[in-house]
Amino acid sequence: MRIRRTRSLLAVTALTALALTACENGTGTRDEGASALPETPSTSAPASAPASPADGGTTTPAKNGNKDGNKNGNKDGTKDNAKDGSKTPAPATRVLCNGSTTKVTAQPVPRPLNHMLLTVTNTGSKTCDLTYYPVLRFDEMQWVPRAAEETHPQAVVTLAPGESGYAGVLLSAADGSGDGGTTAEKLTVAFQGMTPNSDGGAAATPALPAAGVYYDSSLTVTYWQQDREDALSW
Repeated sequence: MRIRRTRSLLAVTALTALALTACENGTGTRDEGASALPETPSTSAPASAPASPADGGTTTPAKNGNKDGNKNGNKDGTKDNAKDGSKTPAPATRVLCNGSTTKVTAQPVPRPLNHMLLTVTNTGSKTCDLTYYPVLRFDEMQWVPRAAEETHPQAVVTLAPGESGYAGVLLSAADGSGDGGTTAEKLTVAFQGMTPNSDGGAAATPALPAAGVYYDSSLTVTYWQQDREDALSW
């Protein structure tokens, strides 16, 4: 009787231990062999995988930056350069007025007394500058008439094609105080360059009246003037 009770107690103890082991696994059974096998890798996609553009994602900032930078920078730069280039100033088209680009006339006038008017008309296709004053030579004279400094203009006389400039010439003293008077039949008008007494190019030989022109040591010229009245106002 005691032996049976002992066996029953042992059986109950064994069942209780097995039940406790099953509860620890949460499966109701304990399979020592299954617990030793390696776990099978999961085939599901990682949760951190980047979304594609089709799924509503966007391209990376580097790609966007290069695309926008190339498009805006090249387009704007080319346009600005073309616009600046179109504003580049054209080459200068002004030349010196001289006998090859103008027509020169020499005409005595009644007022002021003993005066002559030189008229220079631009016959060329470019604007020309009349610098300083005309250098006159009657016949074969060996001296150069002086210029009246009080007639110096504030700016260089500039003639567009077809425009005229002027200079006045005092031929002789009205009171007869001049000496060495003579009558000339030929006149040469020389032009100055951009510096005083420099060569301005071809000279002109305007015609004189048939009777010639009388002059003496009082011979004086004005600087080139833009207006006829200014040339004859001294």
